[in-house]
Amino acid sequence: MDFELTIIIPVYNEEDNLLRVQQELSGFMLHARKKAKVLFVNDGSKDNSQKIIEEICSNMDAFEFISFDKNYGLSAAIKAGFDTANTPWVGYIDADLQTDPMDFNILLEYADSYELVTGVRANRKDSFVKNLSSKIANGIRRAFTHDGMDDTGCPLKIIRTDVAKKIPMFNGLHRFLPAMVLLQGGRIRQVPVKHFPRIAGVSKFHLWNRLIGPLQDCFAYLWMKKKYLNYTINRKG
Repeated sequence: MDFELTIIIPVYNEEDNLLRVQQELSGFMLHARKKAKVLFVNDGSKDNSQKIIEEICSNMDAFEFISFDKNYGLSAAIKAGFDTANTPWVGYIDADLQTDPMDFNILLEYADSYELVTGVRANRKDSFVKNLSSKIANGIRRAFTHDGMDDTGCPLKIIRTDVAKKIPMFNGLHRFLPAMVLLQGGRIRQVPVKHFPRIAGVSKFHLWNRLIGPLQDCFAYLWMKKKYLNYTINRKG
């Protein structure tokens, strides 16, 4: 099948959400602006996530998986998805489905004009503490990167795969995907998307990795920006 979009779904102990993921993503594929497939990245889950993933993929042609030997974190899962993808476009969404897979079509409206399109969660359904810490972290990140993005933590993005594969990832760099695309001379855009409360499973984030961690990552980004190599080959012989 000539798939055009690979949707990465990082999974860490999400057994209660995976069947709903199958249902919702299957529904999206029927109406997707680009022919899509799903790539589960099992980030060392300790529950029954791997068993459920294997059952889904054995029954659904457009569902695939890779599995880590242990938990490496969200950035590693996204990076592995980028490296594995073989379609012109790659996207990702969280397994908790607090964002709507159908909103990929909103992002795809801009695919021909931008290298990265990211959602901005409108009317977020998170706790006051989570919303406040996210707002502060985004403000700090913007001050360092000047990327103009309001919600880089939104788990709904599409990126041109050739651009995504050039992004040098380290822990926490998933928050800096727009900034890293800008370093390549790419174009970025954010558009509002829907947001829902988590209805199953447990959030993997807390105050440290929402606020203090991102502040540390900003310094890593500045180092990366200073050392980043970006070149274009215009002739081969």
